[in-house]
Amino acid sequence: MASILSLIGREKELFSTDIQQHEVQLQQAVSGSRFLVLGGAGSIGQAVTKEIFKRQPKKLHVVDISENNMVELVRDIRSSFGYIDGDFQTFALDIGSLEYDAFIKADGQYDYVLNLSALKHVRSEKDPYTLMRMIDVNVFNTEKTMQQAAAAGAKKYFCVSTDKAANPVNMMGASKRIMEMFLMRRSADIAISTARFANVAFSDGSLLHGFNQRIQKRQPIVAPQDIKRYFVTPKESGELCLMSCIFGANRDIFFPKLSESLHLISFADIAIKYLKQLGYEPHLCKDEDEARALVDILPEQGKWPCLFTDSDTTGEKDFEEFFTDNETLDMQRFNNLGVIKNNPLFDAELVSLFEQSIADMKTDCAWTKEQIVELFFTMIPDFGHKETGKYLDSKM
Repeated sequence: MASILSLIGREKELFSTDIQQHEVQLQQAVSGSRFLVLGGAGSIGQAVTKEIFKRQPKKLHVVDISENNMVELVRDIRSSFGYIDGDFQTFALDIGSLEYDAFIKADGQYDYVLNLSALKHVRSEKDPYTLMRMIDVNVFNTEKTMQQAAAAGAKKYFCVSTDKAANPVNMMGASKRIMEMFLMRRSADIAISTARFANVAFSDGSLLHGFNQRIQKRQPIVAPQDIKRYFVTPKESGELCLMSCIFGANRDIFFPKLSESLHLISFADIAIKYLKQLGYEPHLCKDEDEARALVDILPEQGKWPCLFTDSDTTGEKDFEEFFTDNETLDMQRFNNLGVIKNNPLFDAELVSLFEQSIADMKTDCAWTKEQIVELFFTMIPDFGHKETGKYLDSKM
C-alpha cells in the first residue's frame, strides 16, 4: 500500500476516517446480510469482495467470467483472511448466459447485489463488435441483473459507474452514462446506488499495471505525458463501493472529494517514480524503434528506456470530473466522500428507443460504429465524442 500511495503522490489513504467512523454500522450491516458480487474477480471486484469477506457476511457469492482470476481471488482471500462461518462460494459464469440465469433461479436470495462487471477500456470502442459487447456488459447486463434482484426481493442493487460518465467524451463513458439512465428507471422497483471514481492504480489492464508487465518482459515503458488523472488504490475502490452500497440512499452516486490528498498526476510522472522505486533511471527515447533497441542495453547500466508522447487517440478526455454543474451534491455527510443526490429523472421514451434500436441491430446481425455513435448522440445530445481515427492498439 505504501509504495502505491507514494507513486500516486499521497501519504495516507483517502477514506480511512470515514471507514473508522462508520465501522460499527458497516460491521453490523455486512455480518447480518447476504451478498452477491458480480464481476468479483476484476480489480475493483476483488477489492469489494475482500471488504465484505473480512466483515463476516452470512452469505457471499462471487460471479465472474474469468476462471483464472477467480482462482487467484480465492487464494488471496484464504492467504490473507482465512475462513468465515458464512456461505462463501465462487462461480465462473458469464452474467449474460443461460447458466447464470439457472444459478439465480436456484439460489437468488440476496440482500445486496453488487455489479462490478464492465468493459472499461477506451480502446474497446475501436470496432463495432467490441463496442456492441461493451453495450451488452455495461448496459443490458446491468438491466438484466437489476430486474432479477428486484424480482428476488433484494433490498439494494449497487453498480459501479465511472468519472468518465460525467460529460462523457468517449463511448465507454457514454455507455456508463446511459447505464445510469437505466438505473434511474429501475429505481422505482429496487433501491439502487452507484459510485463514480478515479482510475484504480495498477488495476488489471490499466497502463500502470502495464508498467509491471513491461518490466517483467524486459520491454520499454511508454506513457502519455500530457494526460493527468486522479488515482485511488484498489483498497480505496473497494471501500468506496461498499460505503455506497450500504449507506447510499436510493439513486445516490458516491464519489471521492477532491482535496490536497486527491490530485491530478500524469502517467509519465508516475512512470518516472515507478522506475526510480525499482532502482532505474528513466532514459527518454525519441521513438519506438530507439526504445526497443535500447532495452537490451540500458537495464545493465541502471537505466530504462522510456517513450513519453502527447496523446492523439480517440476518446481521451483532457480532464476528469466526478459530477456536472446541474447535479445536486451532499458534501457534508462524509469527510472524504461526496454524494450526488438524484431524482428519478430520465426520458422513458429515449431509454425504450435505445433498447429497441440495439435489438433491431442485433436482429439484423449487422451494424456499424457510426450507427451506434449516432444513437449515443441521440441519448446524450451534448456527448463530446470526437473521432480522430487513431486508437491505442496502433501504439506500443
